[in-house]
Amino acid sequence: MADPTTDHHLLAPVPDDDGAPFWEYAARGELRVQTCADPACARPRFPPRPCCPHCRSFDSEWRRTSGRGRIWSYVIPHPPLLPAYAALAPYNAIVVELAEAPRIRLVGNLVAAADAPLNSVPRERLRIGAKVQAVFTEVDGVHLPRWVLERP
Repeated sequence: MADPTTDHHLLAPVPDDDGAPFWEYAARGELRVQTCADPACARPRFPPRPCCPHCRSFDSEWRRTSGRGRIWSYVIPHPPLLPAYAALAPYNAIVVELAEAPRIRLVGNLVAAADAPLNSVPRERLRIGAKVQAVFTEVDGVHLPRWVLERP
């Protein structure tokens, strides 16, 4: 079992062929979103998939975002959803709406700094609409996007 006092994330992502570029860019500290490459469509999509759900084009590109967004929703699990997270409770899980692509929402954690533990932000600091910025931390060779408040 992972040591919650040293591990910042206990569930590791499992990249697939469609999502692999997302993790490759994250390793460079870039938050990119798959976007339809058909100029008539050009809509972003997440999660990544082979075909555009809007125009059915199979052409896509990965566009860099500013990494800025706002908290669209959040939860503080009571009790922790998995036993391995018990030592980190209370912690948050947030849904972030990206500034450049409001229909794109990513799940993560609000933390005080990239390498801070999941419980580093007091629950009273969480609020719907709060502006956040993506940061990245490496856990077991995978760079995970997390979120910090734009104005702490």
